Amino acid sequence: MLRPMDDLSASGLLEWIEARSVELLGLSVLLAGAAALTIVFWWSGRPVPPAPAAEVGVELSAWDDDAGRASAPADDVVTVHVTGAVHTPSLVHLDAGSRVADAIHAVGGAIADADLQVVNLARRLTDGEQVHVPRIGEREGGGATTPDGRVDVNRADAATLQSLPGVGPTRAAAIVSHRERHGPFTTPGDLRAVNGIGEATFQTLADLVVVR
Repeated sequence: MLRPMDDLSASGLLEWIEARSVELLGLSVLLAGAAALTIVFWWSGRPVPPAPAAEVGVELSAWDDDAGRASAPADDVVTVHVTGAVHTPSLVHLDAGSRVADAIHAVGGAIADADLQVVNLARRLTDGEQVHVPRIGEREGGGATTPDGRVDVNRADAATLQSLPGVGPTRAAAIVSHRERHGPFTTPGDLRAVNGIGEATFQTLADLVVVR
């Protein structure tokens, strides 16, 4: 037990100071430990922040698997019938935006006597059309009439079109130009869209033309 300072001699004073120092050191250690425990309990009670959400990956292309191919829009493909002076006349399926040259290539290419000078190889294809490659010397517009005498407005050349009533050189050229720009006619009624052919002119042609 510590004595009051008044009762201490010089040696006793040293003993008292040493004892007091030990007590202060012990108190310091105790306080430090209490502070450390307080920090540990406080930190352990904090809520754990949620893990960051995983980033969304790049959307897969519809063409990455078979299911994607099956769900591809139908208008991504055109089906055309290639006939005439080619190696394998047949029906072919091509990417939308393909051209006549692509259709001819898809059936093995043109044969030796094909007259490619009269075929617009750069024209874009439309679904359901026929691409005919004539042979050299084949009459232009060949096959443009049916057995009953109707004119196929998709095959007839300008001269054959002029055999129709009310169709002169200007209207015949307009029909040829329209089908080259927009593709084959799908019905005879499509002639109404040709510049210079009104309803009255079409009515005179309706029973005389056909599309194939």
